[in-house]
Amino acid sequence: MIIAKDLIKNYGELRAIDGVNFEIAEGECIGLLGLNGAGKSTLLRILSCLLMPTSGKVTVGSQDVTHSPEFVRARIGYLPEDPPLYGEMKVGKLLDFVARLRGVPATDVGGRVQHAVERCQLTEVIDQQIETLSYGYRKRVGIAQAIVHDPPLLILDEPIAGLDPAQIVEMREMIRSMRGEHTLVLSSHILGEISQTCDRILVMHQGKIIGAGTEEELSLSLAKDQRLQVRLRASADQVKQVLDGRAAVTEWKIAAQDEGVITVKINTSEDVRAELSRAFVQADLDLLALGRVHDRLETAFLKLTGDSTEAAS
Repeated sequence: MIIAKDLIKNYGELRAIDGVNFEIAEGECIGLLGLNGAGKSTLLRILSCLLMPTSGKVTVGSQDVTHSPEFVRARIGYLPEDPPLYGEMKVGKLLDFVARLRGVPATDVGGRVQHAVERCQLTEVIDQQIETLSYGYRKRVGIAQAIVHDPPLLILDEPIAGLDPAQIVEMREMIRSMRGEHTLVLSSHILGEISQTCDRILVMHQGKIIGAGTEEELSLSLAKDQRLQVRLRASADQVKQVLDGRAAVTEWKIAAQDEGVITVKINTSEDVRAELSRAFVQADLDLLALGRVHDRLETAFLKLTGDSTEAAS
């Protein structure tokens, strides 16, 4: 759906996007994660054809955003952080207006508006003036105007910024429900939302993509050792007999003991899960669980950005 190659965007002497490369497959839900000022909004505006890159190339659906911006815009639904709404209009009238503006055939406008209203849970306020709506409802209307023409690509810039906890849960569920129907790209500096909503994460810092993958992949790529956690029925001496002397085991410790069940945390220089499983079983120990442990997204993010003082919200 999207391919970016050597993408650069300068504002005078300030380089906001610095040699960015990435690909996004059709149907993926991608989270663009970074601290404020990392370049997320600039990148999304380039993808939306609201800004032209200084150099490099971006294609959306095989079309270059520089050479075919009108073709690309027609296939994108875009929600900026501050929804572009006319406060004096009623919800239904705005969506009707946007659908026509987006080129939806007149015979299909009513159905598309109804679909967007139902998808964004706006039925109760369809005849209400937008300026009288709460901020959470205005965000919903912003998403409705972005999907009313059924675009293959949906770009959401900080979709949950400013929402209260209940609205965040509603927005999260709404975005999840759109996965599969659209390719989704959403930006946020709120780590938990990216982790719970997206298939894959692109981490931006100072205009660069410094990490890409799932939460687990990002964590594992940063770990010097692999970390395992084992639960089994055994004594400390029995665990010691199995683990001591194994070259790949760099460190281990007992994390908990409860009624004969022991939890052991193990650092290894390579993947030895199969080897340790056999060793524990051969030692006639009841192996209850053995699996990898990886950092939470917050830890991986701070390691990538090298920022231990400013944690994202």
